[in-house]
Parts: sequence; C-alpha cells; structure tokens
Amino acid sequence: MRPGWRLPSMAWGRAARLAATLGGSADIGKVSAVFSVSDRPGALQTALQFFWKNDVNMTRIESRPSKFTNDYDFYVDFDGDAKDDRVKKLVADLKSCCRSVMLIGGRKVPWFPRRVTDMDLIVQTVLDAGDELESDHPGFHDQAYRDRRARITQAAAAYKHGEPIARIDYSQEEVGTWGLVWDKLRPLLQQHACEEYTDILDGMEAQCGYARDSIPQLEDISQFLQKRTGFRLRPVAGLLSPRDFFSGLAFRVFYSTQYIRHHSKPLYTPEPDVVHELMGHAPMFANAAFADFSQEIGMASIGASEEQITMLARCYWFTVEFGLCQQDGQRKAYGAGLLSSFGELEYAMSDKPAILPWDPYVAAQTEYPITTYQPTYFLASSFDDATAKMRDFADSLPRPFQVRYNAMTQALEVDRNIQVDNPAPAMS
Repeated sequence: MRPGWRLPSMAWGRAARLAATLGGSADIGKVSAVFSVSDRPGALQTALQFFWKNDVNMTRIESRPSKFTNDYDFYVDFDGDAKDDRVKKLVADLKSCCRSVMLIGGRKVPWFPRRVTDMDLIVQTVLDAGDELESDHPGFHDQAYRDRRARITQAAAAYKHGEPIARIDYSQEEVGTWGLVWDKLRPLLQQHACEEYTDILDGMEAQCGYARDSIPQLEDISQFLQKRTGFRLRPVAGLLSPRDFFSGLAFRVFYSTQYIRHHSKPLYTPEPDVVHELMGHAPMFANAAFADFSQEIGMASIGASEEQITMLARCYWFTVEFGLCQQDGQRKAYGAGLLSSFGELEYAMSDKPAILPWDPYVAAQTEYPITTYQPTYFLASSFDDATAKMRDFADSLPRPFQVRYNAMTQALEVDRNIQVDNPAPAMS
C-alpha cells in the first residue's frame, strides 16, 4: 500500500451520467469515512468489497500510514447520506474487518456556485457598481451620464439566468463613441491581432451586428457563442471579485458590462466597458481552444485558497487580458486589454515594454499596474503553447477536491464530502 494513493472512480462518472439521464440532479450528497486496515495482502480488497455489496459508490480514496500502529488509514468519500440504511449497513460491515471505523465531517471550502442558476446570487455581490464613479472618472461630473449608467446597471442586476438579455437602446452619442474607437482599432486589429481573433471577427460583423455605426447587443453575441463553443455572456452591474468572476468561467459564462465609456474621452476607460468586453473578449470566446482554456482557469479557482486565487488572477491578467503570442514570426495580441485599446496595442508591439517568454510560474508571482500601460508582457511561442503551459500550471495547484463540469445539467460535481465555509451571497 502506498501513502497518498488515490483511486479514480469510473463509477462516479457513471452515476453522474445516470442521474443526468433520469433528469435528476447529479449533485449527489457525499459522506466521508475513515477506517484502518492491516498492512497485509488482500486487507484493502476485503474492506472495499463491502462498498459494492451495499451498492455504495466511492468517489475518492486516500491512504496514509497510521500514526500509532503499522496499519494504514483509509479516507473514503462516497455518494449517500449518513442516515441511509445502506450506509449504516456499510459501516457495520466495515467494523467486522477494520479498526477505527467512523464517519467524519466534510472539508471546509470557500463558497462556490454548484449550478449555473447560482450565478443569480453572485451578481448581487459586485465590488464596484457601474454607476458609482470615482472622482477622477471622466463622467464623474456628468449627471446625465451617471443616470444613464444607473439605468443600464439596474437592468443587469435584475437579470436572471435563462432570460433573454435586455437590449440597450444606445443613444447617438454612445454609438458615436463606439464608432470613434472602431475607426482607430479596426485597422490595427487586422495587423496585430492573433489569427484566432481575426478569423472570427468578420463572421461576428456579419452575424452579430459588429459595425462602426452599431453597438452589438449581448443577447445576439451570447447566442452566437453558445452555438460555436457553448460559452455565453451574462450582464453584470460592475466589478466582481476574482473568485466570483472565475467561477463564472467554470460554467462557460462570461460576465459583461453593457455601459460605455464617457464621450469626452472615447479612447480611454478606467474600467471594463462594452467596448472592452465586445471588442476585446467576446470574439476570442468563439474559438474552441480559447473557450476551453478560459473554463479551465475557472475550474482551477473552485475551492482554491486566496493565495491561489491571486496567482490565477495574475496569470489571467497576463494571458486573457494582456497576452501575446508568436505567429508567422511576428508578435500578435490575444489579450482583450490589448485588442480593445489601440494605444496599448501599438505600445505592446513597440520596443518599449519588456517582453518575457510565457511562464505561468513567473507570471503568478508578478504584480501589475491597472491604470498605466503594462511595463511587461509575456510572449507565448504559439497560441497552443500559451494554453498548454497554463493548463499544466493550473493542474499543479493542490486541490481540496476534484471537480467536474456536467454540461448536461450545467452543474459542478465534486468527488468528496465538503462543507461550504461561507454562506451563499444573499439575494437583494
């Protein structure tokens, strides 16, 4: 027997598929048990046979040397309820061949959404509401602009999963602001954006209403993305915490604002706006590899520690927001912060910033400014290189449990008994 040994459970996958087929929730309750067995051939097999004899499905098993004897302690998570007769019979059977048999409490983890409908809770916890502007914001003294943003954010806050996203009747002034940015960006994107971006932008112009004289609607783009990669957009009233934002990606949901920057400074925004979301982020979610990559970052955040969330946020910043990759011997942008800012896009292609080879282990320890151009960018040797290295880094983070996304039920399934450390956000 080897300490730390884990048993992957194919039965867990079958149980989840069966629950989905029957129309029930795949979010089956978990129970944890610990028992000790002698370090001799066949001892573990004798104990494990009681699980299948009692029709109890194991989802996780770990072994550790016992602290007080030459035995091994086994920690097992399985589907069920401690009050279930099958579980009671299992415990009795285990006691016939094992020592120190007991059911134990689940591991405490930070709250996270289990179903896609839990997104309705998260949007109530914005850190910085879209209508609450800082004194240095270009629109701070423009009451009409602030009132307009308030109406847009109120509609976003009222949105519920499954509803059509409210269509915004953008004013002539707002469309004019969009058009000014469009005229500056569009030629540069053809020159400096990665091919994964440029390949899809033409299609989005034809199918989603992308044009200099028209601000696309989130509902149209969300429908387009769902058909291509299963990603969807969801309106949000302001900034979310990194943990809450990443949890949306785990469900293939991207939170998007709908308000636009102030018309007095059309080429500058101190926070994400509809230009940043739709010109920078949305087209990349139509690429299957990038969509999967984004979801994996979200999955890595589930149950992560605060330190790990910080590391993931830095990696996200240097990839999804400001990532560069090499294509045909040229430096290309795939990060939304570059794709939506003509000034920083030109700057990133110059010899002014420091360009480092993409390494998520370095990026995870690198701080970054949010109000100036980036002094440092990370350059991946290819788009695939960027995603592969990030995937390896995410897999290296210690996890309190394994998690899967069930696309049929749009739910997250975990393999062990857990207790949510903090309650779900309250609905306002």
